Amino acid sequence: MVRQLGELENDIMTRVWQWNRPVTVREVLQDLRSEREIAYTTVMTVLDKLFRKGWLRREQVGRAYVYEPVSSREAYTAALMNDAWATSDNPAAALVHFFGLMSPEQREALRDALRVTALAPPDSGPEGDPGETGSA
Repeated sequence: MVRQLGELENDIMTRVWQWNRPVTVREVLQDLRSEREIAYTTVMTVLDKLFRKGWLRREQVGRAYVYEPVSSREAYTAALMNDAWATSDNPAAALVHFFGLMSPEQREALRDALRVTALAPPDSGPEGDPGETGSA
């Protein structure tokens, strides 16, 4: 189960995902300070926690670490959605409600995603066993 990021964790990960390059504590700190008062040690601690939780990888460059994401924002969002869906007693009904909440643009994005996944070979998914016949 994927744990939702806390507010500061999310603010930091959003920057790391958007910048799409290795970042230093100082870079994140300077950007966060445009929105709030925050200490260097606070940002350093949160980046270290995100590293220990597996959200970031880091490499030492000189005396400092540079951090970069292990996976994308989209992968994180998909994992949260999957976890939320898995908690439902009636997954089909949950999907119907979810689709009902979508904007027309979101529904079009869903159609596009379904077209892309329809192009993938049937046995490429996590559930498909190449030996199954698919009959019910």
